[in-house]
Amino acid sequence: MPQPTSAPRTLTTESGAPVADNQNSATAGAGGPVLLQDQHLLEKLARFNRERIPERVVHARGSGAYGHFEVTDDISAYTGAHFLGAVGRRTQVFARFSTVADNLGGPDAARDPRGFALKFYTEEGNYDLVGNNTPVFFIQDPLKFPDFIHSQKRDPFTGKQEPDNVWDFWAHSPEATHQVTWLMGDRGVPASYRHMNGYGSHTYQWTNAEGAVFYVKYHFRTNQGIRCLSSEQAAELSGSDPNSHQTDLLQAIERGVCPSWTLHVQVMPAQDAANYRFNPFDVTKVWPHADYPLHRVGRLVLDRNPDNVFAEVEQSAFSPNNFVPGIGPSPDRMLQGRLFAYADAHRYRLGVNHTQLPVNAPKATTARNYGRDGLMAANAQDRHAKNYEPNSYAGPVETGAPLSAPRPLTGRTGTHEAPQHAQDDHFFQAGELYRLMSDEERGRLVANIAGGLSQVSREDVVEANLTHFHAADPEYGKLVTEAVHQLRED
Repeated sequence: MPQPTSAPRTLTTESGAPVADNQNSATAGAGGPVLLQDQHLLEKLARFNRERIPERVVHARGSGAYGHFEVTDDISAYTGAHFLGAVGRRTQVFARFSTVADNLGGPDAARDPRGFALKFYTEEGNYDLVGNNTPVFFIQDPLKFPDFIHSQKRDPFTGKQEPDNVWDFWAHSPEATHQVTWLMGDRGVPASYRHMNGYGSHTYQWTNAEGAVFYVKYHFRTNQGIRCLSSEQAAELSGSDPNSHQTDLLQAIERGVCPSWTLHVQVMPAQDAANYRFNPFDVTKVWPHADYPLHRVGRLVLDRNPDNVFAEVEQSAFSPNNFVPGIGPSPDRMLQGRLFAYADAHRYRLGVNHTQLPVNAPKATTARNYGRDGLMAANAQDRHAKNYEPNSYAGPVETGAPLSAPRPLTGRTGTHEAPQHAQDDHFFQAGELYRLMSDEERGRLVANIAGGLSQVSREDVVEANLTHFHAADPEYGKLVTEAVHQLRED
């Protein structure tokens, strides 16, 4: 922990002038009114009024830490990304973990997916990987995302999360059944951020030095082991320590117990994608490991806490469109929507120059472009530097080398349902997940679902959701139905 200095430094105003008195406002006489000319008072009050910026609409409640990623295995056959190109190469990283649905003051131990966002400060620019602690998501198309989040957050009339809204949306979105099974299962409430896995969730494109194209999924497996909380434990912890996950991460790193994860990837040759039994670009689906096994890549270690949570965690900005050479997007529709939405959210919250903030700025290279001005512009350009391109004044120029491989396209423009693959129904993988669980895990899953679904006021919404669980697995549907009916009779 930082130690106090022996000689205190002079307190100043924001313009650097020394402050004579920080305990008493300037007044007209000892008992008179406060004076408008008290610049220090006005500056303090005006800044205090502006200390809060708009919180994230989703992932508002978060914690972060710095660390590094080290390559442990040669994967150069799959990607030309420099930071992944040599065994032993280390890259600085900033990580942010978060809950999704609640606001900034929500409890850490909520039953909710957890954001798992990483910023790699590579020598070719920042690479952001923005995922969750689950390998799948609730919906397939970004057009549904605002409606989905509205259904999960506070109702505009009651001001609280409503089971009617949550389950009504899921009743109309059968593709959510897989993620609902994850969320209501044991991993729905991690014991801490250190004791959960992280996933890229989406499918990404890798291109090697020869131009061969692969599709990949990221798996960060916790080296601390998976630990989860029951609903009862989570409710108790949320009341006794709403900041439980923040406390755990902060104190673990301060003690030198640095959390780590091992990165594995699933790799699919691009030519496999068209005829794979599941749509490989559907974020509601996983690729079974029997089809595409895990390849170990490296180790992520977090070893330093931020000095200022607001400056470094609240103002950290991650965007999945921050790629580096050798890595690019896939046709995953939800990913495609996030390529715009994340960057746009940060321009709204933090301003167009948020990438100049220390936590967001490149560290292993320098950003060079023709962006100028705007609120909080901090980077001074070279004297007489031009703000247009092309120019005759030795300004930065394009490379002509795309970051990722082009993808051939066919068909007509318009709104289309995603192409169906051999096993692309909404329920098969949810049933597979259910059948992987032990009897005890299934019991807790059923109880968690019934606890929420039994509170829904409309019988048709209840029955629509029960139909989804029956379609996933007959036993799954039967047990949830019995549990819901029992709770509704009670």
